Amino acid sequence: MFGGTFDPVHRAHLRVAGEAARARVLDRVLFIPAAWPPHKSGATGASYEDRYRMVQLACAGEPKFEVSRLEAASETSYSIETIERVKATLAPGDELFFLIGADAFSEIRTWYRWRDVTHEVQFIVVSRPGHRYAVPDGARVERLESVLLPTSSSDLRARLAAGEEPAELVAPVLAYIREHGLYRGR
Repeated sequence: MFGGTFDPVHRAHLRVAGEAARARVLDRVLFIPAAWPPHKSGATGASYEDRYRMVQLACAGEPKFEVSRLEAASETSYSIETIERVKATLAPGDELFFLIGADAFSEIRTWYRWRDVTHEVQFIVVSRPGHRYAVPDGARVERLESVLLPTSSSDLRARLAAGEEPAELVAPVLAYIREHGLYRGR
């Protein structure tokens, strides 16, 4: 599972998911846009529906990528609850991996029921420039350092607001942003 606000989803997200799928020989990567992420202050730059649709557009044509509405509810999106819902759909013997950036993983101890989260999944932690992290006792972590996650969605939102068309966005996502007037004048 690969959760996040994806505000907006960009090429680095796709590269990381693809590399994780290849490195771990994953059957699928489940992209799960968060409706109400607990660690983000204030509203997201785009609505949940817009972010969900952009992730769909970005993942189109990649057979191992699947987009989920598991966190579409109106309440806060807690990872442990999503993990429990995903695990309920798995066959016996299936493993669940949590793909996460080093910046988010460095805050794992602040998460709701974080010990349960670390017990329930194995993490694939993606290197992020300038972010270091400590692995909590009992957490199972595989480092994905062959691909860095240098792109920042907040930087992309600022560039879009300035009228730029960042190359880090895939064409269908950029077209969707322009068509729906997202991230203007922020």
